Amino acid sequence: METSTRIKKTFSVIGKEGSTEEGPGFVEGLWGAANEGLQEIAGLAKRNADGSLAGVWGLMSDFSRTFQPWGESFSQGLYLAGVEVEDSATAPEGWTKWTVPSFEYLRVKVEGDVLECFRESLRYLGKNSLALAGSVHDNVEVSENGQKYMYFPTRRL
Repeated sequence: METSTRIKKTFSVIGKEGSTEEGPGFVEGLWGAANEGLQEIAGLAKRNADGSLAGVWGLMSDFSRTFQPWGESFSQGLYLAGVEVEDSATAPEGWTKWTVPSFEYLRVKVEGDVLECFRESLRYLGKNSLALAGSVHDNVEVSENGQKYMYFPTRRL
């Protein structure tokens, strides 16, 4: 398992929001809707020097929207599929903006099954006396040919 530590200051994401209450497959549906409507928010997205999207995020939060881990053994909560934007950006109608507070993260490279990576990462946290300080986020590095990572917050800054 490839890991690294990252500090990520407060950042904002505009995307499509859904809930586990919508049932199985809701995350895939959110990504479909976000990708389909990407042109609506493309002008708000942060960009890398090469013009690629600077941050493609799948954010998670408990139902209180305070970025605590999902409840009921990580089975109940909210998800936002979208792109990183300037904090001052306003979400267009039909889109939602979340602003994530600053955290120190354990960044885990996803290789293979996402759910197994999540479980293995939780075991790693326990073995290394680390605890979740908030909800886990998914990240796709466009500049790395779409490499997926999971961000496990270990300390709120």
